[in-house]
Amino acid sequence: MSTTAPRSGTALAGLAPAIWGSTYLVTTELLPPDRPLLATTVRALPGGLVLLAVGRRLPIGIWWWRALVLGVLNIGAFNFLLFTAAYRLPGGIAAMIMSAQPMLVVILAALLLGERIRPSHVLACATGAVGVGLLVFKGTASLDALGVLAAVGGALCMASGITLTKRWGRPEGVGLLTFTGWQLTAGGLALLPFWLSLEDLPDAVTGSHVIGFGYLVTLGAVLSYIVWFRGIERLPAVAISFLALGSPVVATVLGYLVKDQALSALQIVGLLVVFVAVVLGQPRPPGPKSGDASPARVMSRSRTPAPDHISES
Repeated sequence: MSTTAPRSGTALAGLAPAIWGSTYLVTTELLPPDRPLLATTVRALPGGLVLLAVGRRLPIGIWWWRALVLGVLNIGAFNFLLFTAAYRLPGGIAAMIMSAQPMLVVILAALLLGERIRPSHVLACATGAVGVGLLVFKGTASLDALGVLAAVGGALCMASGITLTKRWGRPEGVGLLTFTGWQLTAGGLALLPFWLSLEDLPDAVTGSHVIGFGYLVTLGAVLSYIVWFRGIERLPAVAISFLALGSPVVATVLGYLVKDQALSALQIVGLLVVFVAVVLGQPRPPGPKSGDASPARVMSRSRTPAPDHISES
């Protein structure tokens, strides 16, 4: 099998964490302050309803509760905890804590999917944690306890969501857009009562708020989750989990480019180390088997016509 398809699938799936890495900047610069429930609900629900209207298909049978579970893990709870951590933790501390997510997926994939824990996975987990630490950690940053708990919870939600999405798959005959719409809508609806009861609307809606929410709905939710769920279908759970390490890389680079933050030599080293971790976590193309035929035998077989009843792949 050609390696072109897996590589293109990896690159496309990696677009989602890259977009999510910009969430930190959008949250702090464009959204109303201290409203994580509002940000999460508006990010998920409108896009989910649009995709439902396009797909015109609701879950049936066990997929009612499965869509709810996946929507809460992948969208609702995860994004709420992500926004809470972004509001309460300075710098890239939230991203550093959430870099433990691939390690959790390695464990869950072994337990629920039967994926073998490979030495390269363990090495990639350690390398990724070190790289993210070099990339975003600043020793002078203060730690907020609730923010730390939110970041840990976000890592658990993402790891569980990836593993269960891979285990359950997508129901037959349901398109990817509809499947994404189920989860965005479920996640948004799960958050709606909490937002209405715990947070107020901002005193005024500015142009920056509109731009920020528009970005989160279109790119941060609809587009990113479509390519993310497509990646989960086509890649091993462990491989897709390591792509999430791209989020703190993008967050750091955007801080350097947009907010004129300094980029130290250690951060540059961290960026390279994270890249190595992502590469280590990806599947390897199968090598030639020991029993492969010699070139002469292959040429001989190629001259033998296939039976009529066998169609070419």
